[in-house]
Amino acid sequence: MDAVILEEKPAAGITIVNGKEFMQNAKGGLDPIGRVKAEAKLEDQTVRTCIAFASALSAQVSRFKGHTAADLTALDTILAEKYDAKIGGKKGNRTYQTYDGLMKVQVQVADLIDFGPELQIAKALINECLTEWSADSREEIQAIVMRAFNTDKEGQVSRSDVFMLLRLEITDARWQRAMEAIRDAIRVTGSKEYVRFYQRENLTDEWRAITIDMARA
Repeated sequence: MDAVILEEKPAAGITIVNGKEFMQNAKGGLDPIGRVKAEAKLEDQTVRTCIAFASALSAQVSRFKGHTAADLTALDTILAEKYDAKIGGKKGNRTYQTYDGLMKVQVQVADLIDFGPELQIAKALINECLTEWSADSREEIQAIVMRAFNTDKEGQVSRSDVFMLLRLEITDARWQRAMEAIRDAIRVTGSKEYVRFYQRENLTDEWRAITIDMARA
């Protein structure tokens, strides 16, 4: 029996067996290229082209992120040595700007928040309030409460809506105890650093963000 010679061309999605071209299907088998519909071939080639560009761009963004962090850290180190002080505010937020005032880089540090078991106590107290108030309670308050404690697919509550509850001015003693329970439930589990870039044509213009996020480009 003659030996089977395989030659793969991953970039083109083609596998050559004994000189004949095949395309691997979604089940792992090989289909003769002549039996694959033209539109399926076109879709395959288009997706492979897009993925190739996306992979290259992702790697470039990753390298850019690393270079940016290294450059800003180097600047922070130089300034810290000169003034014998840590750069940035209490949370580590800081802003860097060009001499002409037309470009700036902002570094913002956001806390990663989670909630402890006290949140369930707060929920019970709030439910007591809503049940007693019934028709007298405003619909918008009920809506915020529903959104705050309805967990998403990851089982997480809505942090923004929970914090919105803290801003409501309600004097009921149980409500106040519930708000205290929410504050006690807040756990800072870490932090995440965001770097944003801005520029403007003139000093009187508003800052325009340099978009790197593909969804917002």
